[in-house]
Amino acid sequence: MQIDAIPAAAGPTPMTRQLADQLEQVFLEEMLKYCGPQASEGAFSGGAGEEQFASFLTREHAAILARQVDLGFAAMLGVRA
Repeated sequence: MQIDAIPAAAGPTPMTRQLADQLEQVFLEEMLKYCGPQASEGAFSGGAGEEQFASFLTREHAAILARQVDLGFAAMLGVRA
């Protein structure tokens, strides 16, 4: 049985613009969970269905905001354009 040497790690991969944009979207999604639109209550609420799909709506709101607003994560992380 032959055991080959484990190759050395290449080091951290540089952050790309796409990864920085995804990080902004995830950040906005987490912020919207706490201070974004809340589920309606009363006779016109969506009930259990609204609760089940609220995370999808929050994710879409965050994606739209991330496309419209640049939070500057790429610049802070040293991503070159």
